[in-house]
Amino acid sequence: MRAARLLQILLLLQNRGRQTSVQLAEELEVAPRTILRDVDAMTEAGLPIIVFQGNQGGIELGFNYRTRLTGLAEDEAKALGLILAAENPMIDALGLRQAAKQARAKLIESFPDRTREHIAAMTARFTLVPETLADDPRIRALALAVQDCKTVRIRFTSSAEQTIHPTAMEMTAQAWRVKDELTGLWIEQFDWGRVNISAKRFSPE
Repeated sequence: MRAARLLQILLLLQNRGRQTSVQLAEELEVAPRTILRDVDAMTEAGLPIIVFQGNQGGIELGFNYRTRLTGLAEDEAKALGLILAAENPMIDALGLRQAAKQARAKLIESFPDRTREHIAAMTARFTLVPETLADDPRIRALALAVQDCKTVRIRFTSSAEQTIHPTAMEMTAQAWRVKDELTGLWIEQFDWGRVNISAKRFSPE
């Protein structure tokens, strides 16, 4: 998490110029003393961070330092703005809301000023709020199993228990479903039953 914050500080200084520790702290939702510790860490890592003391002081990047970042065409920036404005119910279902928020902020800050302006305009004007499905802890468990290639038993302890190798998940307007590599079939959420995640891993084909 700290590494992500350091990168975001770098992008903020690159795009906005000199910032105070208070400004950076408010943007990143941490204490100013945390920002100062982060700045020390960045300086030790060799980044040209300059700290100015006094009423007109602040923190900035020296030597015209810039990371290698690529801008977008105007229509591409607007399209990205619409993508970022759309709430993705999969993010909440998989427990990644905070990570998504941080990734979104870093992504936007990585672009030049004009690109960020187009993105900001589109996200402010257009919003997509999808219908939220009922929370189901099995979704998060199966998602981790998909990522880690772990064997899963669905309908656990029932007469219809089935061992599957989950390789993908899809979210439809009504529910989720998981793909079993062993059968090549999609298994709908209503048919999962009780789920048991094994420590045993499989090798996807």
